[in-house]
Amino acid sequence: MEIIISDIAHINEAARQFIENIGQSHVFAFYGKMGAGKTTFIKAICEELGVGDVITSPTFAIVNEYTAHGEAKVFHFDFYRIKKLEEVYDMGYEDYFYSGALCFIEWPELIEEILPDDAVRVSITEQEDGTRKVTA
Repeated sequence: MEIIISDIAHINEAARQFIENIGQSHVFAFYGKMGAGKTTFIKAICEELGVGDVITSPTFAIVNEYTAHGEAKVFHFDFYRIKKLEEVYDMGYEDYFYSGALCFIEWPELIEEILPDDAVRVSITEQEDGTRKVTA
């Protein structure tokens, strides 16, 4: 899958396209440099999934839980501040990753060894013209 986000005004359109292509997958690991747009894109995906909650980066909380379309759980992780893998074990990551709920993970590089085998690796890169390319 390859999606081009031409500008912020079209990000929800790109999010809809992403959702249409997720299939049966549940865990998505988002890779990209600081400022590439990972949080912004995940926010747009959550909006398109019908999340009514305020969607923010879970940088300090590590995980935010949202409800989509009234009942489906969506988990948004940000492992940027993780110092040791034990912190992720202590939070009970398996309860999230293997729950069947959608899990969107920022900074998965820091927990690579415990990502589920079927996790979809999503890369967001800024292009020279300012657009973003999403590949999975």
